[in-house]
Amino acid sequence: MGVPTPHISAKLGDFAKTVLMPGDPKRAKFIAENYLENAVLVNDVRGVQGYTGYYKGKRVSVMASGMGQPSIGIYSYELFNFYDVDAIIRVGSCGSFSPDLHVRDIIVAMGACTNGNYASQYNLPGTFSPIADFDLVRRAVEECEKAGVNYRVGNILSSDMFYDDANSGMQWSKMGVLGVEMESAALYCNAARAGKKALCICTVSDSFIYPEENTTAEERQNSFTKMMEIALGLA
Repeated sequence: MGVPTPHISAKLGDFAKTVLMPGDPKRAKFIAENYLENAVLVNDVRGVQGYTGYYKGKRVSVMASGMGQPSIGIYSYELFNFYDVDAIIRVGSCGSFSPDLHVRDIIVAMGACTNGNYASQYNLPGTFSPIADFDLVRRAVEECEKAGVNYRVGNILSSDMFYDDANSGMQWSKMGVLGVEMESAALYCNAARAGKKALCICTVSDSFIYPEENTTAEERQNSFTKMMEIALGLA
């Protein structure tokens, strides 16, 4: 397969080597309009907007992933394998299981547990552990320290269910899992298979411990600026 792909209409070279990947297309647009100079729309297939511009002199792209492992699985696979992208940094929201984390705190996801079946495609004789690129983790921690934000580094859960009938989320916290989102395990699998780099940085948007702090959709779209700046610092 060449470019354009079934899901991305950009030409080869339209994407920078590093792509920030929020789930929400409106968050991608917010990052492009507020942080990138000379941003150009390079993809709008199915409304999944991708932009390339410059941040502090560095060429960087931002494109939405949509929700869930199948969706980010498609977009990250195509970026890694057909658009010569070297690194994808997911900038997402998550629910927190940890009493040490409040809304708008940050999780740097060193590993991604999952209740999904994405890694079964590799026919491995065991269980694969999806992990982030260590250099990106290390540099993200440095950026968090410089920004003075409250953050934790550790495991997250990439769940295939938003509405979990068994309400099993807090069971993961017994194993030290910090929070839940829906994409990173597939992203980390794709990066490993392609020999590329990936990291998920999440802002806590909802808390299982402090539900009174939970944010609105508009707040998730526009107010998680510290996470955006930390990720841009890695590009």
